[in-house]
Amino acid sequence: MTKNYLSIDIGGTNIKYGILNIRGEMLQHDHIKTPKSDLPAFMTMINKLIATVADNLAGIAISAPGKVDPQSGCIYGGGALPFLDGVNFKEQLQTKYNCPVAVENDGKAAALAELWLGTLHNINTGAVLVLGTGIGGGIIVDGQLLRGAHWQAGEVSYMILSPYANKVSQIAGYHGSAVAMIERCAHKLQLSNQQDGLAVFEAIKAHDERIMPIFNEYCDAIATIILNLQTVIDVQRIAIGGGISAQPLLIKGIQNAYLSINERIPLIAEQLEPVEIMATHFHNNSNLYGALYNLLLQNKVLKK
Repeated sequence: MTKNYLSIDIGGTNIKYGILNIRGEMLQHDHIKTPKSDLPAFMTMINKLIATVADNLAGIAISAPGKVDPQSGCIYGGGALPFLDGVNFKEQLQTKYNCPVAVENDGKAAALAELWLGTLHNINTGAVLVLGTGIGGGIIVDGQLLRGAHWQAGEVSYMILSPYANKVSQIAGYHGSAVAMIERCAHKLQLSNQQDGLAVFEAIKAHDERIMPIFNEYCDAIATIILNLQTVIDVQRIAIGGGISAQPLLIKGIQNAYLSINERIPLIAEQLEPVEIMATHFHNNSNLYGALYNLLLQNKVLKK
């Protein structure tokens, strides 16, 4: 029987998982609620999940929040799940399930997915911005993932958007939070479900005056971040990820905001080559594919 790979994407709200083959074809996938109480409850859930397919695994690929040392498999910080600080999935799971295990930061996993089989395939220099609670990211330079000296390249959430910033509300992760934007719009629309993104985008499609300023301000923030990245990295293409990236109105809004900045400041348009902005190919499942690609590269199943 051909063995396949289990890919796990650990999020603050849900743990997504999928069975994929070596070609990156998703054979099945699902999600469960993330246990947030403590590490033992979390590990019990992870082990229960792995146990259901443990007899037929070629490897376990993990995408996780926080700073990740991909060689050791250790997580630092843990992002929205601080109890993951210091956890080493590679060390804990590799011997137990007798198969290779690899761990990568979630934003970098998204970039790897797009580099492997998505919108950054054959792109020499590009980036992925994952819009969620904050802004995750991954940068591709010379066809390779840029991890940085401290594995923090692409941590766009901590970019400062004002020279006078002195609080969290002035960093990019606050202004670029898709979750916060949806909640603000839902509040204005008086929706009972403050996370109802579909209803919010229906109102945006209808140009509801109550929320268009919020949406436009959000697109301006993302476009500003893209422009700032462009001055440093000179990318060919930036792919927008996260569940919200499936909304064509969002991509169009960001593109328009980016063009508007160039029109307002002609010097920028004269000196900088424009960047191509599009949605990621895998949208909210990018991390599952990217985690697998990281595993295949680390174990030399595939070549870079």
